Amino acid sequence: MRCTKCGCEEDKVIDSRTSREGLTIRRRRECLACGHRFTTYEEIEHDGLTIIKRDGRAEEFSREKLLSGLKRACQKRPVSIKALEELADRITDELTQKFDGEVPSMAIGERVMEGLKHLDQVAYVRYASIYRRFQELTDFVQEVKKLEEQRDSTAP
Repeated sequence: MRCTKCGCEEDKVIDSRTSREGLTIRRRRECLACGHRFTTYEEIEHDGLTIIKRDGRAEEFSREKLLSGLKRACQKRPVSIKALEELADRITDELTQKFDGEVPSMAIGERVMEGLKHLDQVAYVRYASIYRRFQELTDFVQEVKKLEEQRDSTAP
């Protein structure tokens, strides 16, 4: 690691802790040259996943891009960043366990919609409108009716 202050590559680890339910290791470091302290994070790298888009293009999977889409869907909604990060982690873990190499974009979209449905129904409809390519107002109305029917069927 390079010191964020002087750029030296010599440091020592002062403290290590797991965070985000053991998915990340937080390390507190001290530069041996200038004494500056800084924090680094280590995560498991989910490599090898390639998304196959609707048009057949292949793109490398990015948790950051997934999280960015979740944040856009939940913009100005009462959903915490922590909840979105946990959902992104859960989806990433499911994909790496179920798929070797290639993941159809539909598999990601369906998992995102299912997760958003439980987090925030407005965010769910926002995401669904883009994912399912709503063209008419009736498409929105039908999706909201489906949500209401599901809620009514699960209510005691």
